[in-house]
Amino acid sequence: MKKFQEEQASGRRRKMLVRIAVVLALAALFVWLFAEFRVPLGDWVDSVVGWLTTSLSGLFGFLSTVVKAMTGGLETALLWPSPFVMAGILGLIGWRARSFMFGAASFVGFVLIHSMLLWADAMSTLSLVLVSAIIAAIIGLPLGILAARNEIASATLRPILDFMQTMPAFVYLIPAIIFFGIGKVPGVFATVIFAMPPAVRLTELGIRQVDKEVVEAAEAFGAKSFKVLRSIQIPLAMPTIMAGINQVIMLALSMVVMAGIVGAGGLGAVVYRGVMRLDVGLGFEGGLAVVILAIYLDRLTAVLSGKRTSERAGTA
Repeated sequence: MKKFQEEQASGRRRKMLVRIAVVLALAALFVWLFAEFRVPLGDWVDSVVGWLTTSLSGLFGFLSTVVKAMTGGLETALLWPSPFVMAGILGLIGWRARSFMFGAASFVGFVLIHSMLLWADAMSTLSLVLVSAIIAAIIGLPLGILAARNEIASATLRPILDFMQTMPAFVYLIPAIIFFGIGKVPGVFATVIFAMPPAVRLTELGIRQVDKEVVEAAEAFGAKSFKVLRSIQIPLAMPTIMAGINQVIMLALSMVVMAGIVGAGGLGAVVYRGVMRLDVGLGFEGGLAVVILAIYLDRLTAVLSGKRTSERAGTA
């Protein structure tokens, strides 16, 4: 028995040494190749982008039309009432969702935005953030569910999400301009890519954190996989999923501001004008309006997560 164990340990050591030797050989090969030859990665990316622009122009045109209709329709709806009425509506939503003090503070904050003559810009930014967050959630939540239920999908998505989160945000604006031109559509496109990873990651995390015994009990009673997902895993994971939606909205707001550089308009354009003109007052006003929007959206989505948790506790 002891001899057999020693032989097994020796075999494992040999396999480990072979793997180390292979890795070192490959590393040495890549170091030599990268030292001797320039890798034309940028040229390859340019070729792929050019091919996509030529081959999928119809698809990009359709997506541009849809996004323009969504952002335009939502912005029109937000600007249709008078600023004081809309500020009151947003304040009532904050009151019902959180507290009277939060609703009153929200109303005062939005009236302040109107008094700085930035109401139309703020509503334009709000429409861009909401449309981007909705699209990011529609794409990200199913991907998170897939990653939670499939290890291969999880391993494949993980490096892609790492790449999306660590790439400088301004880089996303370059292909967005090439595909969609100047305006709100490239801003939404870049924002969706930049803001989507938290939705995928936290959806996967929330579903994986659901107690396996609860899932097994449901399956033992004959519940199908989709039924378990819809009735057990997603409701129990909802606080974590909502935390992901909260992060999506915050990232979308930060990216939409940067998208003002490519003609997306809104408060991003106000801040950009302040920077270009070295106008501290204009930049401060635009930044303050962004802060008010950010605090409102952050508190609103955070309280939705808390309500889900309390409702589930009350029915337990």
